[in-house]
Amino acid sequence: MSAVDVLTVASGAPEQQLEHHRRELTGYCYRMLGSPFEAEDAVQETMLRAWRGLERFEGRAALRSWLYRIATNVCLDALEGRAKRARPMDLGPAAEPVEASLHLQPEVTWVEPIPMGLVSPDDPAAVAEERETLRLAFIAALQHLPPRQRAALILCEVLRWKASEAAELLETSVASINSALQRARATLDETGAATSDPLPQMDAANQELLARYVEAFQAYDIDLLTAVIREDAIQSMPPFDLWLQGRDDVLAWFFGPGAGCSGSRLIAVESANGLPAFGQYKPSESGSGFDPWALNVVRLGEGGVAELTFFLDTGRLFPLFGLPPRLEA
Repeated sequence: MSAVDVLTVASGAPEQQLEHHRRELTGYCYRMLGSPFEAEDAVQETMLRAWRGLERFEGRAALRSWLYRIATNVCLDALEGRAKRARPMDLGPAAEPVEASLHLQPEVTWVEPIPMGLVSPDDPAAVAEERETLRLAFIAALQHLPPRQRAALILCEVLRWKASEAAELLETSVASINSALQRARATLDETGAATSDPLPQMDAANQELLARYVEAFQAYDIDLLTAVIREDAIQSMPPFDLWLQGRDDVLAWFFGPGAGCSGSRLIAVESANGLPAFGQYKPSESGSGFDPWALNVVRLGEGGVAELTFFLDTGRLFPLFGLPPRLEA
């Protein structure tokens, strides 16, 4: 445990010490729950329970460990009897790029993106590791694990707790934790989502690639888009279960059912899950200004854009990412 772990209520203002842990607890709860909104609610409930229990705490345990115990119980309660969150790719094969492929799945709860500022530590080295374990594919893969197994994996392989520490928090044995980790790793291997799968660094080359994508999308130019999107790229549009595989199908959608996005404007925001993200605004049908359409999360790969995710729930996500409700002309 770090020096932070040995802080107790006696060493300073309780409110400040509780707030000191908010971002890392939000990251933990987000990995458990797959939603930034549920994660913030869980952390708020954790803080309330901690505040109410301060008199019983009395500094007998590390404050950080105590808070994680509370947060784990809050998340386990929230997950009880609930269907797992998913991405469109979890539900079936890629579809044809036609409007008839659009289906809403009201019984499916989707994995949602989170701004890095809600979860990022102050240490730049830790930020790089944080990005890897916040990948949307990894968050979706975590949802395949039973809740207690999920908690064990996050604690030991993301947060680097010892098996003995995780066993104490989850009130089980070290042997049970090691068994849970073995089963969790096997499940993650089946999904293809490893705990360490580095995201591309935003070096000068990738910054230039991203700028070319923004230019191509705003111009809605098929030649520019062809040059910047990889041949094996994929695209999804939650809350629709449609996902597309291959540049030809992505562009067939852009210039077919998705042609209404022509003339859109992209506004860069703080990264979502460690990836570049933009608020997309389509030309308003009123003829004046631009209306919100999607949070566009872009995953770059070797030689081009590898994945495009258009989250259409702008009513919830745009305020979370600090985007305006519309753009004027």
